[in-house]
Amino acid sequence: MNLKFSSIILMLFIATSGLSQKKGKDILFTVDSEPVKTSEFIRVYNKNLDLVKDESQKDVDAYLKLFINYQLKIKEAKRLGLDTIPTYKREFEGYKKQLSKNYMSDSNVTESLINEAYERMAYDIKASHILVRLDENEKDTLQVYNQLVDLRKRVLKEGFDKVKNEVHNGNTIFAEELGYFSAFKMVYEFENAAYKTKVGDISMPFRTRFGYHVVLVQDKRPTLGEVTVAHIMVSNNQKDSLTNPEVRINEIYKKINQGENFESLAKQFSDDKSSSDKGGLLSPFTGGQLSSQEFEEMAFSLNEKGQISKPFKTDFGWHIVKLINKEGLQPLEKVKGEIENKIKRDTRSSLINTALTNKLKKQYNVVDNPKALAYFESILTSDFYNRAWTIPTNIDANRELFKVGTKVVTYNDFANHLLGSQKVYFEKSIPFSAIVEKEYNAFQESTILKYHEDNLEFENEDFGLILKEYRDGLLLFDLMEKEVWNAASTDTLGLKSYYDKHASNYVWNTRIDAIVASSAKKEDMLKVKNMLESGQSSDDISTALNTESEQKVIFTKGTMEVTNQSLPSDLELKEGVSKIYNYNDAFHVILIDKIVPATNKTFEEARGKVVSDYQSFIEENWIKGLNERYKVEINDAELSKVKSQIKTNKN
Repeated sequence: MNLKFSSIILMLFIATSGLSQKKGKDILFTVDSEPVKTSEFIRVYNKNLDLVKDESQKDVDAYLKLFINYQLKIKEAKRLGLDTIPTYKREFEGYKKQLSKNYMSDSNVTESLINEAYERMAYDIKASHILVRLDENEKDTLQVYNQLVDLRKRVLKEGFDKVKNEVHNGNTIFAEELGYFSAFKMVYEFENAAYKTKVGDISMPFRTRFGYHVVLVQDKRPTLGEVTVAHIMVSNNQKDSLTNPEVRINEIYKKINQGENFESLAKQFSDDKSSSDKGGLLSPFTGGQLSSQEFEEMAFSLNEKGQISKPFKTDFGWHIVKLINKEGLQPLEKVKGEIENKIKRDTRSSLINTALTNKLKKQYNVVDNPKALAYFESILTSDFYNRAWTIPTNIDANRELFKVGTKVVTYNDFANHLLGSQKVYFEKSIPFSAIVEKEYNAFQESTILKYHEDNLEFENEDFGLILKEYRDGLLLFDLMEKEVWNAASTDTLGLKSYYDKHASNYVWNTRIDAIVASSAKKEDMLKVKNMLESGQSSDDISTALNTESEQKVIFTKGTMEVTNQSLPSDLELKEGVSKIYNYNDAFHVILIDKIVPATNKTFEEARGKVVSDYQSFIEENWIKGLNERYKVEINDAELSKVKSQIKTNKN
C-alpha cells in the first residue's frame, strides 16, 4: 500500500472490512441533509476499537465527534472540487487497480497452489539441466523433443559433465548446473519437473517458454528455515574519525571472550540503534530475506543457541552475531499471505486467471463463437509477419464476436487486438490458425477479467466499501495537505509567532562533552580512573592496559544527552572524572569535559516540532469553521440504539 494512503488511514482510524451490522436504512446523522447511515458508523467503530490507544476515543460520543469531523472534511473536499482534479482521479484509479487484484482470483485454485508451494518450500533442490531453445509459439516440436530424449539417454549412460562439455554452446543449447533452489526460484513448469523428479534421476523432456528441458536432480535437502540472532555492529561511517571499525569490533570481541555479557556490550557499543537497546536482537528472517548475503550466511552457519561468531565484515560495517533461535519452515498460517502474493507475481497466476475466467464465463453467460476464428484466419496475410498487416476496410466492424454481461465485444475489437499483437510474430512462420486461436483465447480472457474488474464495486459489497474508503481517504489527504499541512509549513510569520508564544515547550535536555570508559572488572576501572585523574589520554590508557589477548577497557567519546543509554541514569553532573558506576553489566567512569545546561531551542532548532504543533493548532480552528459552515443533525433515538448495541457487544 502507498505510504501516503496508509498514513491517512492510520490517522483517521478508518476500517477496511465488511459490515459489522446488517445494511439498513436507519440514519445516524445528516450533514446539510446528506444522510450518514448507522451501519457505516458501527462498522468503523467496531473495526477500529482495538487500534484506538486513547481510551477517551472508545467512548461512543467522543468517537462520533471524530467521525462527524471526518464527514465534514469529505464534504468540504467535494465543495472545493478536489474530487475532479486529474491527479486525484489518476491516483484513485491506481489504488482501485491495485486493490482489485485481491479480488481477482479463484479461491479453490489459489488455495491448492498455496499448499503446493508451501510443501515445496520445505525443501531445496540441487539440479542441473539441459535446454534446447525453441520459440514459445512454435507448434512443430517433435524434432526438439526427440533431441532431448537422446540427450537424456546420454546423460544416464555417460554422465552429465561429459554431455555438458560436448553439447553446451550458450546459444541454442544450454547445459548448466543450477545449484540449490526452492519454490518460486524457477519458472513454474521447471519447478514442477524438478520437484517431481527423484534424486539421482533425470526427467523426461518438458517445455517452458524458453524451450525444451531435461532436469537432473542431484540432491534434495530440508530448507534452511528461519533464524533469530542478535548482533553488535560497528558502522563503517564513524563520527569519530579516530575510531577504526575493525579495531573496535575486535576490542569488543575480546571482551566477549573474557566473559562479558553480549547483550550489555550491544547496548553500550552497537551502532545499530534500532536493535542496540534490545541487546542487539533482530527480527527473525529466512534465507534470501536480507540484503546482506555475508550476514545471512554467517547467521545460518551458527548451530547452537548462544553460539557467537567471530567478527566479520559486510557493506554496512563490522559485526558479531549471536544465535538466539533457529527454526525450520514457518507454519503455513504465518506465511500464507506472502506465498499468495508470490503466486500472483509468478507464472502460476495464469492457472488462477484461467480458472476464474471459466467461472466468469458461466456467470456472464459468455458464448464462444468458433465460426469467427475461420474468418479472422482468412483476413490475415503474410504482411502480418512483417508488422505491416492492416485491418481490411470491408471488415464487419460492429458484428458481435461475443458478449460479456452487458458488454458487446465486436469483430473490430478483436481485429485491433490482432493488429497490436503483430510484433510478437515478427519474422516468424507460425500458422495463422495457431495465431488466431492463441490470440482469441488471450483476448477473451483479458476482456472477461477486465469486465469483472470494472464491475467489482457493484458485484462485491466488501470491495465497494473498501473502495469508498480509498476514495474518501485520498480526498481527505489532499484536503489536509491544502488546508493544514502546507499552510503551516509555508506560513513563516505564523510559525514564528506560534513559537514565540510557546517557546517554553521547545528545550534541549542537559548535554555533556564526555569520554566514557567501560570495563568488565572493577579493579581495571580503578586503574583507568586513576590514570584519567592524572591527566593521561584515553589513547595512552588503551595502549597501557589493553593487549593482543585481553581488552581491559573501551572508550566512547562524544557530546551526549544525559539520557543517552551509554550513561548511568544517576550520573552526577560535575566536570572532571566521575566515580565508578556499575550498569549494563560492566563498570564505567565518565570524564566530563563540559556540561551544556538545558536551554531553549532556537526557532530553527525546533522548527520540525513547531511545524507539527502549528498544524494541530490550524486544524483545530479549521474544524470549528467547518462545524459552522455545515449543519449537522444527530438522530438521538438512533444514537441511543447504537450505544445500547455497543454496550451489549462489550458485555
